[in-house]
Amino acid sequence: MYEVEVKVRADHDAVRPRLDELGAEFVRAVTQTDVYYDAPHRDFAETDEALRVRREATEADGGEPPAGDAVTKLTYKGPLLEAASKTREEHETSVADPDALEGILHGLGFEPAATVEKHREFHVVDGYTVTLDAVDGLGEFVEVERETTEADVESAREGAIEVLSDLGLDASDQIRTSYLGLLLADSAE
Repeated sequence: MYEVEVKVRADHDAVRPRLDELGAEFVRAVTQTDVYYDAPHRDFAETDEALRVRREATEADGGEPPAGDAVTKLTYKGPLLEAASKTREEHETSVADPDALEGILHGLGFEPAATVEKHREFHVVDGYTVTLDAVDGLGEFVEVERETTEADVESAREGAIEVLSDLGLDASDQIRTSYLGLLLADSAE
């Protein structure tokens, strides 16, 4: 599967009324802590790949602190495939024992590189996931995305851009850099 994503900086207070006007369905709100790893055998920054361990906790109504147990997932993201969106191959699986996973990664020489923390609200509009992200140290963003097959990447991208436009946002302001990349760039300055 391929993840087609269009992301822009945006004020969430301006976007929420547009979501209501479009009849968006609120799905859930979560907090996520993403730990990205460096590989011992190649430089992911050079190959534009990522290996991430995500711990996610669903928030209770009203933005209360996370409720229940956190879910952990391991994700591999391949290099960007096109210039028009943030489209890449992605493989993800749930992890039953996060401590064991950490031990496996460490044993194989994978070391934590950086951590990204964010609050996310997921909505659905016309079959696309619209995510309002508040990223620690970076600010507010809106992502419009959909998973698709390689054959449908172009039409999925066009649809994502249309949803972004319907939200009053401009796809020409698109950011193709990951939150990790943005944080690392900020820390290098």
